[in-house]
Amino acid sequence: MNGLNKHNVVIVGGTSGIGLATAVLARNAGATVWAVGRSAERVKSAVAENPGIQFEVLDTHDRSGLQALFSKVGTVDHVVAAATGANRTMAPFLEQTQEQFREAFDKFWGYCNVIRESAPFLTADASITLVSGSPARKCNPGMSSISCVGNAVEALTRALAVEMAPRRINVVAPGLISTGMFDRLGDQKAAALAQMTQHLPIPRPGLSMEVASAILLTLTNGYMTGTTLDVDGGTLLP
Repeated sequence: MNGLNKHNVVIVGGTSGIGLATAVLARNAGATVWAVGRSAERVKSAVAENPGIQFEVLDTHDRSGLQALFSKVGTVDHVVAAATGANRTMAPFLEQTQEQFREAFDKFWGYCNVIRESAPFLTADASITLVSGSPARKCNPGMSSISCVGNAVEALTRALAVEMAPRRINVVAPGLISTGMFDRLGDQKAAALAQMTQHLPIPRPGLSMEVASAILLTLTNGYMTGTTLDVDGGTLLP
């Protein structure tokens, strides 16, 4: 197991939810952490509540901005890509337009940008961790585009684990996690999440910190590469 003390960790999509939880755990483990996200409001909030982490506004589709970020960091030990970077339409495949379906893949293209722009700055034993999701392998109706994007992320990871070796690349695939994404439900959030997860072997939604701890494992375990690590309360079980 490799520690994170004095390591440089860059988290794209690190200003809320799973990404922010990962930034906090990495900082607490002794890393120097840069966390970026596309929402200026979220960055402002994260800065106020999380001293010791360097936050910036940045979108995964801004390749020059990504290059400037990695140049500023200089030597990069670990990269985490947790940003959605996409408009995702949840509707049956035949009810979506081709444009809506394509839009979901902006997450995948954003991840590709992060990998390409970080590569020149990675140390010889660096790691990259991408975030997918359980719909990649267990898709509910109306989630076809999200499932396809998740499959693409996981396939890219396996391919790059061979191409980029000895640098490591892994995926963490969360199930249903209680994050700000569900805040739109208001006072019904807790009840809705409980209903959606009551059938699981672990009958509750997951927490951002539970996913973040799995991400830290992929950063610190030097013998893990090309792996998809599921944190889903048993979602994938029959």
